[in-house]
Parts: sequence; structure tokens; C-alpha cells
Amino acid sequence: MARSSSPRIPELDGFRVLLVFIVAWFHIWQQSWLTPHIGRVSLDFLVRSGYMEVDGTILLSGFLLFLPWVYGRREGGWMPGTRDFYRRRVARIVPSFVFIILAMFFGVALPQGLYRSQGDILPDLLAHLTFTFNWFYKTYLGSPLGGFTWTIAVEMQMYLLFPWIARAAVKKPLAVLLGLCAVSAYARGWFLWRYTEYQMVVNQLICFFDVYAIGMGAALAFPELKARYERAGKKLLWQLLATALMALGFFLSVILLKEQARSFSYPDIQSGQMLRRPAWALILCCIMLSLPFALKPIRLLFGNPVMRFLAGISMNFYLIHQQLAVQLKRWGIPSDISGYENPGQAGLEWQLRYTLLSFGLSLAAAALVTYLVEKPAAWGLKKLWARRDRRREEKRLKSAGQA
Repeated sequence: MARSSSPRIPELDGFRVLLVFIVAWFHIWQQSWLTPHIGRVSLDFLVRSGYMEVDGTILLSGFLLFLPWVYGRREGGWMPGTRDFYRRRVARIVPSFVFIILAMFFGVALPQGLYRSQGDILPDLLAHLTFTFNWFYKTYLGSPLGGFTWTIAVEMQMYLLFPWIARAAVKKPLAVLLGLCAVSAYARGWFLWRYTEYQMVVNQLICFFDVYAIGMGAALAFPELKARYERAGKKLLWQLLATALMALGFFLSVILLKEQARSFSYPDIQSGQMLRRPAWALILCCIMLSLPFALKPIRLLFGNPVMRFLAGISMNFYLIHQQLAVQLKRWGIPSDISGYENPGQAGLEWQLRYTLLSFGLSLAAAALVTYLVEKPAAWGLKKLWARRDRRREEKRLKSAGQA
């Protein structure tokens, strides 16, 4: 049976870039304390709650991962192979992640003596290289390699399960997706009831099953929406409705993020995350599904060659930006602020220069890692797997001929 393929959705490039940009803005803001404004309108709530956008990247992942299964089912029953799925995920994630972790390990953590004891070094490195570091306190919250990379650990853990979840969801979507939501709701409810500190539980995979499920539900809906849009005689009406729905999503996101930003203690912040996570995922899903059908200027704003390039380097930008921002402060770049109790006292000029430098250097480093490490390594892995497959096929044919 011919292989089916899901269409590329250019507008989601800009959606991904927006999410990752806000997360990075939050991490860099933690170093600079530069409060953003548009005229007299403060965006403090947006940057203060910037960690919430990580949920959006997981929602987007669930949507894009499941879309090939949905289209395969619609177009004749073809399903992506488990081996090919794993290979694509490994080629996309592992080379860059391993390179960046080893660069931080040998270039920052060891030379600067950031480990508290020798006994912490090997377990930390092994936990990161096996994508299990978010399971242990020392390798997650106490690691000099950057605990913020927990998103990659969650994603890789989900990848192990995803082919089986996807096959089941294609056959019985309502039962599987509601089941995933129920598991997350039960887990978060138990954590909120059982604990008073949530640092080690708020970002575990089990707390994101419903976010993945909502993304997968959007993937089920998208082909039907696209087909109806293409058949529609009055596309302008569709575009106006989609734009209005997108605007409603952004409006609701402002309300939710402002409420989340009012939490200041870590337990309040993390309990707020867990309580608001399903509603937040639904709001982002509303925006995500509206974008491909919105008015043309909006679609061009989110889907264009610049956004495609930025989306292509976004994972490496995410992995690099916080460590680079912290390192700039250690080196006293753009200028030494060691005489101040907090960066805000150094003045607006320093805050602006530091913020722009952190973003600029992170983007440049991400582009270098993407095109000098990730893509060549992915190409090499694909060649290696192709040769291995040919040898296996040759052996199979030889064995069949001898029989």
C-alpha cells in the first residue's frame, strides 16, 4: 500500500517560534529582570509566566506526531512503522542534545568546578544521556547541565510509547484520548493532595498525557477542517471566523497568564501550572487550529521563510539559550555587574544590551549546531540505517533462495 504523508502546515512554524521565544524570554528575564513594555502597557505578566509556553510545544508535538497516523487512516489504512518513527526521532533529537550536553559538561561544568562532589559527576552525565535526568533531584534540579532541558526528556520518554498510543487512538480515539486525560487528571490531583512541594512532579510525563491527548485530538480534527475549507465556496467567511477564534484564543490566554503570573511562591506557581494545564492546552489548541485558516496577512506572518528557518533551529536555540545567558553573566558580558545586588540596579542600558546579546548569540549558536551537527549527523544516521537495511534484505533474499 502506498505510503501516505501529512501536509506541511507553514503557519505552525510561527506558532512554534512564538512559544519558544517566550520561554527563552522568561529564562533571559530571570537573569536581566528587564520588564518589557509596549508604550504604557506592561508585559510583565507574559514574561513572568513564560514557562507556561513549554506546554504549547508539547501540545504541538502531540499534534504533529499523530497527524501522519490520522492521514494514513483516512487515505487507506497505512500506518507509520515503529522502527522508522524511532529512527526519525533519534536523528532529530539525539545528535544535537548529546553534543550540547557534552559541550556544557566538558566546557562549563567540569572546568568551572560546578559539581558539589565527585560522586555527582558520572550519574548526572549518564542520566542526561539516557533522558532520565528529570526523575532524580540531583540530576534535574541540582544539575549544572541545565534542568530546563527536561522538556527533551519528557519528549523522548513519550516517543517510546507513542507508536502504540497512536495505533490505539486511531482505532478508538475517544476512549484512548479520554483515558490519557484521566490519567493526567488523577496524577496531578494526587500530587496536589499528597505534596506541598511540586518541583519534582510538575514536569513529569504523566502530568502531560492530557496535553498530548489534546494535541492528538486537534490532529484528528484538522484533516476534516482542511477538507471543508478547501470545498467552501466562501473562503473569506472561513478566514474571518478562524481569525476571530484565534483572537479569542489570544484574549483568553492573556486572562489565564495574568492569573498565573500573580503566583509568586514556587508551590503556588507549580500548583497553578498543574491546575491550569488542561485549560491552557485547550486555549493554545484553539489558536493552533485557527492559524492555518486565518486571514492571509496573519498566515503570512506566521508562515514564511524566516519563520521556517527559525523553527528549524528552535530546538537547539531552546537547549542553548539559558546556559549561554548564565555564562555571559559569569564572564561579565556585556559589562561586569558584580557590584550590584541584582541586575536591575545596573540600569536599563545594560539590561537591553544583555538581553539582545543573549538572544543574538543563542540564535547564532543554534544555527551553527543545527547545520554543523544536527543535519550532518541525521544524514549520516540515515545512510547508516539504509546500508543496514540493504544488508538485512540481501541476507533475507539469500536465505530464501537457499531454502
